[in-house]
Amino acid sequence: MLTSERISHAYLISGAPGVGKTAFALAFAEAINGVSNISDLGEYQNSKKSSWFSHPDIHVFIPKPTSAKTEEVRERLELLSKDPYEIINFAQRPSLHDESSSKNLQAFYPIDYFRDEIRPVAKLRPNEGERVVVIMTQVETMRKETANAFLKLLEEPSDRLMFILTTESYESLLPTITSRCQHIPLGTLTQREVEQGLTDIDNISPDDAAYLARVSNGNYAATRFFDVAKLKQNREEVVEFLRYSFSQDATALSRISQDWQSSNNIEGMIAITNLLEMYIRDLIVYKETENEKLVTNVDQIDSIKKFVEALSEAKLEKMLIHIDECRPMLRQNVSPKLMFVVLSFRFSALMRGLEPYISENENWKHLPAFVE
Repeated sequence: MLTSERISHAYLISGAPGVGKTAFALAFAEAINGVSNISDLGEYQNSKKSSWFSHPDIHVFIPKPTSAKTEEVRERLELLSKDPYEIINFAQRPSLHDESSSKNLQAFYPIDYFRDEIRPVAKLRPNEGERVVVIMTQVETMRKETANAFLKLLEEPSDRLMFILTTESYESLLPTITSRCQHIPLGTLTQREVEQGLTDIDNISPDDAAYLARVSNGNYAATRFFDVAKLKQNREEVVEFLRYSFSQDATALSRISQDWQSSNNIEGMIAITNLLEMYIRDLIVYKETENEKLVTNVDQIDSIKKFVEALSEAKLEKMLIHIDECRPMLRQNVSPKLMFVVLSFRFSALMRGLEPYISENENWKHLPAFVE
C-alpha cells in the first residue's frame, strides 16, 4: 500500500483475540507517518519521533467503562507504547495493579466519549505527518448511537484523515460501516507461531513455550502472561472437575467453581476452558487410536486411560461444543461459578452417553424455582 501510494481513508482489521490486531494497527499508523519503531521502515522513514505514542498526528482510543478517568486510559496507552502486544483492555484486564482481579468491567464507546474526545481529533489537520491517524480498537463495542454518529465521519472523510479500526466481531458491525472500510482480516495463529513468539520474543523456555502454545487457543497476547505452574495446577483441577461432574458431587463442584472464579481474571478462566478442551481432545484421540504419542497431556496418560475405559459411551464431541459456548459467556458478565456448575450438569449426562437433562431450549430451568 505504501509503495502504490493508494491509501484508503479507513481500514478495518479483524481477527480473533490475541492475534496482533492492535500491534498491526499501530505499526500501520507509524508507517503512514514515517515512524520507524515497531517496523523497520528503511527508505520510508521520514519522522524523528520515537514511536506512535509521541507523534502528534497518531491518536489511539480504546473502549472504556463509564467510571474510567483520562489518567487510567493514558496509563494503559503508555504500557502499549512499550509493548504493542500488551493487554490493556478494561474488560480483559480490569486492573493494572491487581492481576488477580476478576471484576468484570464493561468497556464500550459511549456517545459522549465520541463527541468529546474522538470527533474533535478527527477535525484536526496534520501537524507534521502525512495524515491524522485515528486508531479505534474493538469497535464492535460502539453503542448504536455512537456507531451512527461515527458513520457520518466515514461518509464525509477529510483528505488527510485516516481511520484504523480493529474488531473481534466483524459480523456484528453495521454494514454501512464495514462497506466504507478496506477490510484486512488476520488469520488465526497456529500453535507453532505462538510457540515461536514465546521463545523468540518473550524468552520463555522451549518446554514451557510448547506447553503454553498448546493451551493458547491461538491467543498469543494473553498466553505470554500465563503462569505455567498455575496452569498445571489448574489442569489437575480440570481432571477433578470432570470426576466431580460425573459423580455430581455438589459440594466439591461448588468449591472448585468458586475457587476458579475467585483466583482468576477473565483470561485465566478462559485458559481453564482451554485446558478442559485439550484434555477432552486427548480422550477422543486416545479412544480412537490408543496411541500415547498423540496425546498432548502425556503426563496424564494414566487418568486418560481410566477415563476412556470407564466412559466408553461418552459424547465427547458434544462436550467440546458446550465448552466452546462458555468462552463468550465469560466475556459477557455471566457468573463464572454458575457457568461452570451448569457445564458440570451437562457433562454429567454426556459422559453417560445421554443428552443433557435440561435442553438448550430450556436454559431457564437451571434457575431455582420460585415458589409462593
